[in-house]
Amino acid sequence: MFRVFDRALINLTSALVAGLTALMAGVVLLGVFTRYFLNDPLAWTEEAARYSLIWLSWLGGGLALRRGAHIAVEFLLDALPSAPMRALLLFAGRVAAIFFLVICVWYGLVLVQRVSFQSTIALGISMQLPYASVPVGSLLMISGIAVLALMTGVLATGFAQEERRREYLRVWEQVARVPLFASLGVVTLSEIVGKLRTRYYPPRITVVRRGDAGDSMFFISSGEVEVRLPNGGSVRLGEGAFFGEMALLERQPRTASVATTKPTTLLVLYASDFYEIASHIPKLAEAVEIEAKRRREENLERQTAGRR
Repeated sequence: MFRVFDRALINLTSALVAGLTALMAGVVLLGVFTRYFLNDPLAWTEEAARYSLIWLSWLGGGLALRRGAHIAVEFLLDALPSAPMRALLLFAGRVAAIFFLVICVWYGLVLVQRVSFQSTIALGISMQLPYASVPVGSLLMISGIAVLALMTGVLATGFAQEERRREYLRVWEQVARVPLFASLGVVTLSEIVGKLRTRYYPPRITVVRRGDAGDSMFFISSGEVEVRLPNGGSVRLGEGAFFGEMALLERQPRTASVATTKPTTLLVLYASDFYEIASHIPKLAEAVEIEAKRRREENLERQTAGRR
């Protein structure tokens, strides 16, 4: 419905602009002909052309705005270093334009009311007619800005939805590489994908530090990490492994630092999401607990060997 109304408004405005252009051209030619060829100029032609041009300017401004055809100084916009800053400048420009046009509407209506008792000299029509072009044209331009903003919002929403869909597919692909998840059913896997967050790390970046809160665990989709143990030793984990589960299960600070050794893609599962999933997917929680138990025993053996 909105698109039909908007298209009808554009078609009506375009028809009026075309009609006013033809009328102005015809009146000007008629005035030239009567003045220079007949030596008997018509008094009303100049007035008719002037008021046609005024209406043409205000209505044409609305059409030009919809088509992005207004003259603009773009050197400042092009000089900005980032897209968000350019978008902010464009937004500020739109707000300023709407503010100016609202003033034009308000004072245009005031002027229309004040000249209600006046008439043009040659045509004898009310002066309200030419002055009405100001609020009408301003409202047309405001509607153009509003429609452009709405279209931008619709496109941005569609783009965001498409990005979310692509991100979901990317996470699904990453999840499928983890053996712990690959054995689960499609329905269960889709639920887990919705909870995981993908993080990309370059080499030699610390992912977690010893003493940090154990509020999440990590699954290695690709790459490799090094777990730096308290006793000075280290363990390397590759694709398909996970870490951070011990602090998460015991709800204690982390006992080791973990850093990447190469470009690594990690899937992050936060504690609240883990316990929600574990409540109805016992198989996942059981596998994590078994691995955590095995690592505790390994750490205990290392500590015992170190004392000897």
